[in-house]
Amino acid sequence: MKSDKIVINGGKPLRGRIEVRGAKNLATKAMVAALLAESPSVLRDVPDISDVGVVTGMLEAYGVSVTTTAEGELTFDPSNVEKAHFSKIDALAGSSRIPILFCGPLLHRLGEALIPDLGGCRIGDRPIDFHLDALRAFGAVVDKSYEGIRLTAPNGLSGAEIELPYPSVGATEQVLLTAVRAKGVTELKNAAIEPEIMDLIAILQKMGAIINVEPNRVIFIEGVDKLEGYNHRALFDRNEAASWASAALATEGDIFVGGAKQAELMNFLNIFRKVGGAFDIHEDGIRFYHPGGELKPVVVETDVHPGFMTDWQQPLIVALTKAQGISVVHETVYENRFGFTDALIEMGADIVVHKDGLESVTRRVPRRPLEQAAVITGPTKLHGADIRVPDLRGGFSHLIAALTAEGQSTISNVGIISRGYEHFIDKLRALGADFVYEG
Repeated sequence: MKSDKIVINGGKPLRGRIEVRGAKNLATKAMVAALLAESPSVLRDVPDISDVGVVTGMLEAYGVSVTTTAEGELTFDPSNVEKAHFSKIDALAGSSRIPILFCGPLLHRLGEALIPDLGGCRIGDRPIDFHLDALRAFGAVVDKSYEGIRLTAPNGLSGAEIELPYPSVGATEQVLLTAVRAKGVTELKNAAIEPEIMDLIAILQKMGAIINVEPNRVIFIEGVDKLEGYNHRALFDRNEAASWASAALATEGDIFVGGAKQAELMNFLNIFRKVGGAFDIHEDGIRFYHPGGELKPVVVETDVHPGFMTDWQQPLIVALTKAQGISVVHETVYENRFGFTDALIEMGADIVVHKDGLESVTRRVPRRPLEQAAVITGPTKLHGADIRVPDLRGGFSHLIAALTAEGQSTISNVGIISRGYEHFIDKLRALGADFVYEG
């Protein structure tokens, strides 16, 4: 999406039905996994988002044929994988952090991987040290240059014992995508176990991988000599589903999110109910709505799965500005994810960000050095403002705030929202939002 601005007239509840397709955090990784195969792969329910376009471009740069075989369905043919020109990769990689995950598959296929400087949302350092340390453990040689990072595997890749200092989703994906074709057995400790990780493991098993998920975040991967293509329907995007749920609550609306499933949203649904929202579970989705009455304050602690996702807190905070009393959100995953609240404060919200976090005797998630906390005092009425989107989830939160506010808001840099929200302009129209999209 090329346009950069949307003008919203707020104060109108969102009502209607929208559909969510495959998760951004699974689809893009499944696309990378296709590089490991010796035959074509088919991925269904692929969202039409810009991150998918970035990975498509990178795969094509490496000689993978990517074709759209039906709506939301992509076929990948990796039979002609070749080294890519650095200029092509550099042009694509600046807008995404996915390229680091190409390392393992490229080392297996080509014996070399070149990764430029990484982009992505500006919500913290997100160090790639976890990735590089894991790749070194497999036998990769890492050289940093002015172009970026060059990796080689002069002696091939072999299984390793790896313990992550933090259950990083990206580092877990890195290990999985590298270990499946490494010689020998890999033991990964302190692994991430998000639903998207489990779906990626299911894909790799379809391809011929041998992966055992043990208790206590331990995963064993037995390397195999070859992998075949997969045929898979991507897990639904639980982050998008939760975002629309928060939009329904904040605007006092009623949204049916087709494709949403209860199991992957359990912790979100608990908080949604505690705040005062209501939901009905159906076979084909979940209805989220404001049942009337006052919203209640809550205390939320973000954490890795099975905890409350960091991606859920930003849209929810907009709804919490309408709750009667003081809510606290402890952000323990990323160190800079409250920057979006500056715009909410400008719109009239009473939010105080504690950059060193807050102590509490009722805390369940262990404190981390990087954590911050936001204290939201409500209810407050929001008014229109001019806002520039800072990042993906923060940007969608600004949309919700503008839809909730009295008066008119102008939101710029909205193109970044298309990284993770498929056809969000069309969905806003379907839900009855009052806006002008300057395309």
